[in-house]
Amino acid sequence: MSGVLASVDQRTQLVGENRLELLLFYLHSRHLFALNVFKVKEVVKLPHLNIIPHAHPKISGVANIRGESIPVIDLRQAICMPAAKNIEDSNLVITEYNRTVQGFLIGKVDQIVNMTWSDIMPPPTSVGKNHYLTALTKIQRDGQEQLVEIIDVEKVLAEIVEYEVQISDEILDKSIVNEFVGRKILHADDSPTARKQVSDTLSQLGIEIIPASNGLEALNMLKGWADKGMDVEKELLMVITDAEMPAMDGYRLTYEIRNDNRLKNLHVVLNTSLSGSFNQAMVEKVGCNAFLSKFQPDLLVEEVQSRLKAVLTSNPS
Repeated sequence: MSGVLASVDQRTQLVGENRLELLLFYLHSRHLFALNVFKVKEVVKLPHLNIIPHAHPKISGVANIRGESIPVIDLRQAICMPAAKNIEDSNLVITEYNRTVQGFLIGKVDQIVNMTWSDIMPPPTSVGKNHYLTALTKIQRDGQEQLVEIIDVEKVLAEIVEYEVQISDEILDKSIVNEFVGRKILHADDSPTARKQVSDTLSQLGIEIIPASNGLEALNMLKGWADKGMDVEKELLMVITDAEMPAMDGYRLTYEIRNDNRLKNLHVVLNTSLSGSFNQAMVEKVGCNAFLSKFQPDLLVEEVQSRLKAVLTSNPS
């Protein structure tokens, strides 16, 4: 247990400072890309790949890493770039997203940089909806700014393994199912794919999802409503937030909510692709009410239903 707590302290020391670390790399091109270090288990030279017949075209094969078979995704092809002509100098980034381990085939690894989330910008609306970026940032190199493109891994994975939003019949409490209709949830996530997953699931119950693309946007909404005299704690069933977002992460969002007397009792659920045994301790440290690992529609509905029952119990009609 002491090891788990040490991991919490190490991983969350940036919480409250609104900071993150990025692994910068190339995809056999001049463009510089990034993944959040928090989700990276290790980086190795590309090992031998076992080809799987009839696999998804973006799956290059399966690598055996210390006895574990890991699917390898060609990240260049996954974001619709032409296939690289020479992959001999490739590396494998092994990551953990949504409770699964996968490898991404990349080119040269550049460096790890420590940044603030306020330096992370959402992609401009002019790029349309078909891109694979969750955010952008810039670094100084040789006296000049260089653009860094942060990849929306959740979109990449959703296009390879289709997600289901069907709610199991046995999950719903039929005695209160009609009480969902008209309830409102604020959902903050920088990934359009993640926002759609939650919306597609909860809209089946008649719940209205109010989207925000980052923590700062969500906080501005909450404070704006409170400034207008709205009882936000009664108006919203809960706030669902991702952990890692441009401008303001979910940890800082939760901190700001807990330190505003008009918002402090909001039910906040951290819904993230981050995995690991320390997540519950992280939730307690930052003040969230619950943690949900993406993407599990039944568990999402169970959490929302549990919250609804608590509200109905405390405010009987």
